[in-house]
Amino acid sequence: MRIWVARPEPGAARTGARLAALGHRPLVAPVLAVEPTGIGLPAEAFAGLILTSANAASALAPEDRARLRTIATFAVGARTAAVARALGFADVRAAEGDAHAVARLVRESLPEGAHLVHAAGAERKAEPAASLVAAGYRLTVRELYAAQVVARLPDTAADALAAGRLDGALHYSRRSAQTAHDLANAAGLGGAFGDLTHYCLSADVAVPLVTAGVAVHFVPDRPAEDALLAGLPAPGPTGFR
Repeated sequence: MRIWVARPEPGAARTGARLAALGHRPLVAPVLAVEPTGIGLPAEAFAGLILTSANAASALAPEDRARLRTIATFAVGARTAAVARALGFADVRAAEGDAHAVARLVRESLPEGAHLVHAAGAERKAEPAASLVAAGYRLTVRELYAAQVVARLPDTAADALAAGRLDGALHYSRRSAQTAHDLANAAGLGGAFGDLTHYCLSADVAVPLVTAGVAVHFVPDRPAEDALLAGLPAPGPTGFR
């Protein structure tokens, strides 16, 4: 398949390489750019660190990594956990891929009243904070990065959509799915975008497309890249030209 990868770097290139290894033809054209905010974590003691994305782990300041490396670190999934371990965190616990799972893991691991710090992005959902605060935990949130929308649909994606040289698209977040849809529409290519086969990491990611009337063809039973890529058909003889 000729597949558009619209997620931001550094994940986009990694996904593109995985697609190529599977025999597909990726078009890596991110619609969001991740930028650090320069904000650090408070200089106080915490019982745990919550990481709801690999970008959050990568955005941690070196001094914060060194200071917190031995505390319980709760990662949203296996990929984020791997990044945290590579950065030197010694006690990393991986949840099952979403914020609700992170909250469950914290409740299973730390007593009520424990104080945690959540390294987050500027655009975040209510969870895991809502569940943890309701359960009696103290939570400090710091926004370490922001995902900025690119100025327009990337030229490579626009050209491929206009020429009918794409078969599908992968969507890893609600915001990137919404942005890809909006930029395609703004470029006059909404019809071509809607004709693609859309693969979404979770039902939540699919919401903007479903709301816009775009058919979503596959959502895995768990929000993990392995499960998402397993939903792709076997590569055919044609590829991205």
